[in-house]
Amino acid sequence: MSVLRVGNASGFYGDRFDAMREMLTGGPLDVLTGDYLAELTMLILGRDRLKDPGAGYARTFLRQLEECLGLAHERGVRIVANAGGLNPAGLADAVRVLAGRLGIPVRVAHVEGDDLTAAHPGTLAAHAYLGGFGIAECLRAGADVVVTGRVTDAALVTGPAAAHFGWSPTEYDRLAGAVVAGHVLECGTQATGGNYSFFRDGFPEGFRDGGVRRPGFPLAELHADGTSVITKHDGTGGFVDVGTVTAQLLYETGGARYAGPDVTARLDTVRLTQDGPDRVRIDGVRGEAPPPTLKVGLNRLGGFRNEVTFVLTGLDVEAKADLVRAQMEPALGKLADVRWDLVRTDRPDAPTEETASALLRLVVRDADQQAVGRALSGAAIELALASYPGFHVTAPPGKGTPYGVFEAAHVPQDTVEQVAVLPDGQRTEIPPAPDSAALTAVPEPDLPEPLPPGPVRRAPLGLVAGARSGDKGGDANVGVWARTDDAWRWLAHELTADRFRELIPEARDLTVTRHVLPNLRAVNFVVESILGEGVAAQHRFDPQAKALGEWLRSRHLDIPEVLL
Repeated sequence: MSVLRVGNASGFYGDRFDAMREMLTGGPLDVLTGDYLAELTMLILGRDRLKDPGAGYARTFLRQLEECLGLAHERGVRIVANAGGLNPAGLADAVRVLAGRLGIPVRVAHVEGDDLTAAHPGTLAAHAYLGGFGIAECLRAGADVVVTGRVTDAALVTGPAAAHFGWSPTEYDRLAGAVVAGHVLECGTQATGGNYSFFRDGFPEGFRDGGVRRPGFPLAELHADGTSVITKHDGTGGFVDVGTVTAQLLYETGGARYAGPDVTARLDTVRLTQDGPDRVRIDGVRGEAPPPTLKVGLNRLGGFRNEVTFVLTGLDVEAKADLVRAQMEPALGKLADVRWDLVRTDRPDAPTEETASALLRLVVRDADQQAVGRALSGAAIELALASYPGFHVTAPPGKGTPYGVFEAAHVPQDTVEQVAVLPDGQRTEIPPAPDSAALTAVPEPDLPEPLPPGPVRRAPLGLVAGARSGDKGGDANVGVWARTDDAWRWLAHELTADRFRELIPEARDLTVTRHVLPNLRAVNFVVESILGEGVAAQHRFDPQAKALGEWLRSRHLDIPEVLL
């Protein structure tokens, strides 16, 4: 059958608004997808729904359709998006109303059944991660627009592929290939040079032709055997090479088995090949039966938080910090959680006041909003004339704001009733996967031969390795890859879990698991609990671990000179 061209126009709720138009006008497409959901987004939509029961979906998607629905209809491009969030039926109705007002004859369908909030008392939102066969059923019934609630990000691609090529639920290798392609597409421009460790290498001459200043969104050319080519529209910014695709493949993953509701994809079988300018071929992917359970994301309100940042300038920074901590202690003693962080951004003999200053950050949490609001702000501001010399804060503390907590649970697949609501209103139940297999770790692969001994130089890891990091609930992952075989021979032996803990002091008392992926010349670290109760809890300076990999790349090691 013909190649299926699937594009992406959104990697998160708030992504570039005009991406939908860019993708529809930039070149040929069959399906345009949009990923609007993340763990934090579900919490935000849950709070929206508390205020308005008719809310709970990504309103940006509707505004994009108002500009682009006619264009998609003219070009025969189907649109598949998880923008339904907590209310896919409501979004589907809104799309129909919009289409009627615009006079565009489109058929709209949606997928539901992911909402398990009623079964999890105390949560603001509890949603199972569904697979792609509900989307496939909608497309087979002739839908032009399909909106879903919580599905896996890759399901936005596996669903259209299964519908187009007629794949059955047990064609695991083909499905796994589509999952890998979907995982590359799901974060939009992260596959085309965005957030890329070696961004300067792609366009060394001043980011010519737009470079990574405005990278284009990616698309996948999918084939019936599950292989694909990742590319982008001609003339758009950014670049697609084996490195950008490797970086995205490692993003927010764990071990070699990448589990989903339809298939478990084996990331250790993925082969990436440069197939021409801005073209990377993905093949060799093997799949296995999915696990017997579905992941469920549980979002609840954890309480209230507040923060204040004291600026400490010039001499005696440590003593100034000790003084303000002691002065604030009476006001903080009854709070449930108090955290101080001193960030030494100051320099000796600094040429500007800003570079002579350190930051002392105080974060408090409690179930009582007033305790973290008025009590904190009063205690901090009352010190204005009675504390360390040069006392000031970056901003006065405000009212306590609610924070969320994310947890992951699992339920048997057959307890979740996934339903495809077709364009004519017919409701079709989607059965669970016909087979399943418990998720286990793969045997540790053989490592390459180490480099022969030779002279070394103390230098940053990032000179020879790229990295990308992200969050999964309270855990973080850091994928690190080498760009040459020799660099891989060194990296595989040097960057162990113990060495990771040495380089990242925050991880020294945490569980760190290393997964080796030789085909990608990569090691992937999962650091448990480094993010506390998830991004919404704002546990650390970088609550989603977005820059954890770049911090690791900045750390110095003894690197063989032959690699530098």
